[in-house]
Amino acid sequence: MHERAPSSSFEAAFSLVSGVDGWLSEGQAHRLWSSARALDPAAQIVEIGSYRGRSAILLALAAPPGSQIVAIDPHAGNDRGPQQWEGTSQEGQNDNRLFNANLERAGVTGVVRHVRAPSQGALGEVNGQVSLLYVDGAHRYRPALADIQAWGARVAPGGTMLIHDGFSSVGVTLALMRALFANRHWAYRGRTASLVEYERIEVGSAGMPANFGRQIAQLPWFVRNLIVKVAVLAHAWPVARALGHRDRSWPY
Repeated sequence: MHERAPSSSFEAAFSLVSGVDGWLSEGQAHRLWSSARALDPAAQIVEIGSYRGRSAILLALAAPPGSQIVAIDPHAGNDRGPQQWEGTSQEGQNDNRLFNANLERAGVTGVVRHVRAPSQGALGEVNGQVSLLYVDGAHRYRPALADIQAWGARVAPGGTMLIHDGFSSVGVTLALMRALFANRHWAYRGRTASLVEYERIEVGSAGMPANFGRQIAQLPWFVRNLIVKVAVLAHAWPVARALGHRDRSWPY
């Protein structure tokens, strides 16, 4: 149970995670924080893919007292981040050590329950419905689809699902297209860069075309991201800059 008082402001919360490694921009962090902040007491939050704790800390600082926060990550060395699909057990163990150290430094060790297991193997570790689901696990198509479908089914009516690297990662975007574009139970609520938000409500036949169209409208930005990634790999910086990518980081 979440006994720690939530952070008084996003700025204070973000300052605590500014030095924690991860791929969550300030704008994306604000969307994640706001979603958790809006929850009722006793809400259950599940995060898939924790890496070194950047998003888990934000969730813990934003969530109301009485909430439950579960961070799921096997810290096995694989699927650690951009271009890091395969790693070593030593890298995973180091991620786990830093994850715990970062949570302790932020004062949220007793707030977050870490389940060190693959996301599909952790389904039995969480009881009841989920109010807020944050999906940032393996970005390959099959595991991303499995997370969206299996964990998305656990989200309560009216609940929120946030998915990182939507319309940026090929695997995640294909999973969105397969699972959500024509899904009557999920309404697209927008995105902050690649952090995509859905609400679990009945869209209805009348609302389906507009819901589908809002998601299709994001595909040009997806194509832009693919071109930027190719430019970054090829060190074609003028191409990346022409597309609005101002630094040499991987787009997310």
